[in-house]
Amino acid sequence: MNCAKLLAPGLIALALAATGCGNECEECARGGSRGPDGANHGAGPNRGVVFDLGEYHAEVAFDHDRWECAVVFLTGDDKTARPLPVTASGLTLTTREARTKEGKVVAPMTIRLMPAATRDGKAARFVGRDPGLSNAVNFAGAVAAEIDGKPLRGEYRE
Repeated sequence: MNCAKLLAPGLIALALAATGCGNECEECARGGSRGPDGANHGAGPNRGVVFDLGEYHAEVAFDHDRWECAVVFLTGDDKTARPLPVTASGLTLTTREARTKEGKVVAPMTIRLMPAATRDGKAARFVGRDPGLSNAVNFAGAVAAEIDGKPLRGEYRE
């Protein structure tokens, strides 16, 4: 009986660590509102989806009319999220093969996202364009970056 009392707090802490992203945000403390692949936290402030990119929360949003995608680094929880500038020269976003509602195959893409509105060598928003983004599909894939000299990667699903 005493062993169970000693082990229970450790097991609970281990379970919480496994389900969160490592950030102490409200969303993670609740277990997150993750998608079926476990990659997403839910809707972001810019009409995209929030996902974990290493130790950071980031939001990916697609504008199909402008053939554009953007990744914004965020600080705060889902109610108080605001841009978080980071030091990165650019990001690489990849998409997996997808299909439109009509069944048209949209080939995988690799898109370089460049910093927008850099200040003191940091940016919170990174933007890229590709004609393939004009397809109205829900994209899924990954974002890779080197932030403050540290390589990071995260999965997203629209």
